[in-house]
Amino acid sequence: MKAKHSKASADAVVKDIRRQTRKQYSAEEKIRIVLEGLRGEDSIAELCRREGIAQGVYYKWSKDFMEAGKRRLAGDTVRNATSDEVKELRREARVLKEVVAEQTLEMRLLKKSMIGDGGDDE
Repeated sequence: MKAKHSKASADAVVKDIRRQTRKQYSAEEKIRIVLEGLRGEDSIAELCRREGIAQGVYYKWSKDFMEAGKRRLAGDTVRNATSDEVKELRREARVLKEVVAEQTLEMRLLKKSMIGDGGDDE
């Protein structure tokens, strides 16, 4: 029983080491690999062997690359605003609403005073 436990823990250690030492590819490296695959000079299988990645990983990167390009060409350049930007825009909108409300009130008061004083109507 102890032998099974040590084998299981050894397997877990090996998996952890593989996970921690797995190569992290930068966006530029992913683009380079996808473009190389699109050129078609070598098979995707050969490219993936040379780069040390699974074919499924290559095809996922390729799909992501194409989707991003399609969104960009369609003009989808919206970015998420930061929470600070949202707070500032809300504050600015509140101030502008207050200014509009004050000016509207002043205009109503001026109209009432002109009508009450017999301004232009008489």
